[in-house]
Amino acid sequence: MAKQLNSYLHKVQYYETDQMGVVHHSNYIRWFEEARTELMDAIGFGYARMEEEGVIIPVLSVACEYKSMVKYGETVEIRPVIESFNGVRLTIRYEITDAKTGELRTTGESKHAFLNRAYRPVSLKKQHPEIYELLLDLMENGVKAEK
Repeated sequence: MAKQLNSYLHKVQYYETDQMGVVHHSNYIRWFEEARTELMDAIGFGYARMEEEGVIIPVLSVACEYKSMVKYGETVEIRPVIESFNGVRLTIRYEITDAKTGELRTTGESKHAFLNRAYRPVSLKKQHPEIYELLLDLMENGVKAEK
């Protein structure tokens, strides 16, 4: 039965904060990756399976805009959304909100490419149509997990 995956929850750990109890800026990028990994797992093509298929997905760029502070002990909700996908490149937009209040805390995006083991660009549409169709559907219709 398909289940809608809307977001990824993360409880802020002490080691992620500075002396003031505020999350260090570098952790938001890690949280983007956690949400992205969960997203890929939800559609049945997590990073391990992609690599088994001979596809690697390096990060080309990442951007993050901080709207308000996140502090130790809070739980945030991270929503990854596929912004664009053409079979060779992928852009994911992220929105981080306070899980209790819904207050927007951070926005960002990451850009990725699909490469083979020789680090050459891969056209998923031609070489891995199943993955291509899943990601295209994800961009157009949102996430539906296989679980």
